[in-house]
Amino acid sequence: MKTKAVRIYGKKDLRLEEFELPALKDDEILARVVSDSICMSSHKAAIQGADHKRVPNDININPTIIGHEFAGVILEVGKKWQHKFKTGQKFSIQPAMNQMGTLNAPGYSYRFIGGDATHIVIPSIVLDADCLLTYDGEAFFPASLSEPMSCIVGAFHASYHTPPGTYNHNMGIRKGGNMAILAGVGPMGLGAIDYALHQERKPGLLAVTDIDDNRLNRASTIFSPQHAEKEGVKLIYVNTGKMKDPARYLRDLTADKGFDDVFIFAPVKPVIELADAIMGLDGCLNFFAGPVSPEFKAEINFYNVHYSFTHIVGTSGGNTDDMRESLKLMAEGKINPAVMITHIGGLDSVIDTTLNLPQIPGGKKLIYTNISMPLVSLSGLGELGKKNVFYAGLHEIVSKNDNTWSVEAERYLLDNAKPI
Repeated sequence: MKTKAVRIYGKKDLRLEEFELPALKDDEILARVVSDSICMSSHKAAIQGADHKRVPNDININPTIIGHEFAGVILEVGKKWQHKFKTGQKFSIQPAMNQMGTLNAPGYSYRFIGGDATHIVIPSIVLDADCLLTYDGEAFFPASLSEPMSCIVGAFHASYHTPPGTYNHNMGIRKGGNMAILAGVGPMGLGAIDYALHQERKPGLLAVTDIDDNRLNRASTIFSPQHAEKEGVKLIYVNTGKMKDPARYLRDLTADKGFDDVFIFAPVKPVIELADAIMGLDGCLNFFAGPVSPEFKAEINFYNVHYSFTHIVGTSGGNTDDMRESLKLMAEGKINPAVMITHIGGLDSVIDTTLNLPQIPGGKKLIYTNISMPLVSLSGLGELGKKNVFYAGLHEIVSKNDNTWSVEAERYLLDNAKPI
């Protein structure tokens, strides 16, 4: 079977190509990809090429398919897996396979599996790691977004606290404690707010910071302080860009006790140093956003490390259980990852979007891999619809829901968009 896919050949060298997939082996699965959301991690891989820890050294000869936040439909199942999977099942992929001694992952490391493709072969290593997850939802985009949501879930679980006088690490954020999400109104920050408000282990105080009023206003519309109060959480949005001493202001919100859990959603030196300054006793700094440069550094107060027992954790992706938890919360209607999506596009928009991702405003960029379509903003569909009946129909659907993506919007897109 032929596939069309975006493959990486080197630094900033991405190519949309058509090529033949290998014959299916008994321990593999053939699948059609439907959706893939583009992650900053894919941008970093595209910029770094073979220097990236997950990208093989020989991509100039054996290019790999990019994209790791994807969902689709199983087309054919090899004999080994016919007891577990069947044709027609929807699926999502957990790319963080956590195989001992390797960081290899779909969307970075393999020639025939990745999210930015029309069709893929799911290899035995993914199946043996139990990283192919079936999905029963009506739409595909939640399954794509279950991967970034699993990263958020994993980060919350990775935070820890140590009761005084013990050496026991109690895993998870402090229930009923003070929590801050810094640079927290981008797409992943919105997902973190959603999870913080609607999971079982909730903070008592949640302070969310940014330096852009428009992004903060959008976040406060999606997750209002009034809604948070109903969930038992005091939610405060703060523009630290307008303050001479943001650390003082944030600490005052806690009566100077400081924050138990501080999440960093942008790899920016002043943001990290602000996080360090607002931690309280036994505070946990969770460095969520990975930097592009391997030489990235920031200053940490080691006096507080010694006397206030502050500590740092970091995660790079969730695990399979984290993804199952995110899928379960979606199915129960407790979290809505659609709020993360601000742009949609087809497979032919992947290269420009991936290479220029930091310069494109808004949240998640969702790609439907079997259609041809430029990347478009949901908020811009109205203007596009004045000249194009397809966009007019999509705008009518999206505008009914405050420019939020939906099952109805996805169905319309898949039924009416131009195939690639």
